[in-house]
Amino acid sequence: MTTNVSDARSNANDQISHAVAIIGRSKHRAAVFRAIYAGKQKLKTVDDIVGKAGLPRIRVLQEAQKLAGNEIVHQTKKDGQTAYQKDRFYAAQKGKILSFIENPRKLENFPTKIRPRVGSKTQIIRLKPHSFQISQLTVDDLDSFSKISSIDPSLVRPNPMPEKQFKDGVMRIIGERGKFQDWGGERNDLCTTRIRYQNRRRQTAIAFKGKGLKKKLTPALMGKNGDQIQKLFHTPAEIFLLQYWFQIDDSVLEEMQTHAKVRSAADGKRIYYGLIDGQDSARLIQAYPKQFRTK
Repeated sequence: MTTNVSDARSNANDQISHAVAIIGRSKHRAAVFRAIYAGKQKLKTVDDIVGKAGLPRIRVLQEAQKLAGNEIVHQTKKDGQTAYQKDRFYAAQKGKILSFIENPRKLENFPTKIRPRVGSKTQIIRLKPHSFQISQLTVDDLDSFSKISSIDPSLVRPNPMPEKQFKDGVMRIIGERGKFQDWGGERNDLCTTRIRYQNRRRQTAIAFKGKGLKKKLTPALMGKNGDQIQKLFHTPAEIFLLQYWFQIDDSVLEEMQTHAKVRSAADGKRIYYGLIDGQDSARLIQAYPKQFRTK
């Protein structure tokens, strides 16, 4: 079982805001969250969640994996079956999280480290809520990777491969024939119009982190000056994705969310962003094995 090492007492509001951002507008993810945290039972099997959420088993596994990957629930086993356990902090804050999900406008005045209250000596530039439109995506949402929906997240284990091999595999899946060379000043590792989302081709920028870095990924580890996320969002694109084989710190997603808001306000359109973690990377390989084979 994953151990949550964050200090809930020191950044409670940030963790609540994080949970709301992860669940987002996904009705299925919210239903799975409600099912896991319903009642006094601390541990629920996938069958339990299916019954309470009223969703297909594969959908429950997909959404529960996203919650577990972001440490909102803990994945474990019960009687040989995949199960999910409540996090003590989020169990206590369930009501507040659900109220923000049901009424996102309440979150506007909720202070966090990246959205603090304005003090007498602090000047903060705020984006008006209606000035930006952002949505978090997963690989399951992208039409170009539709085969991944058939791969059960609980049945795959990350098996990291070289960055170039994985990137080349993604390019083969989407039919991208361009040349993309890695260099120190790059904004992204792949910028393409071949990825389809909601039946439309979308300009997409992707940053791939190779298997060499095995630490928990934080913004400081991204690029020589810790500015790789910032550079990624300087790319003229609608969708921004980050792929990494190992654990990703919440601060990475928070920084992507912040830059997505700024980019949306500047461009006057909806911006999409998301992570491809090791589990989803392994699912892609299993869904498209031929595309990732070396010649």
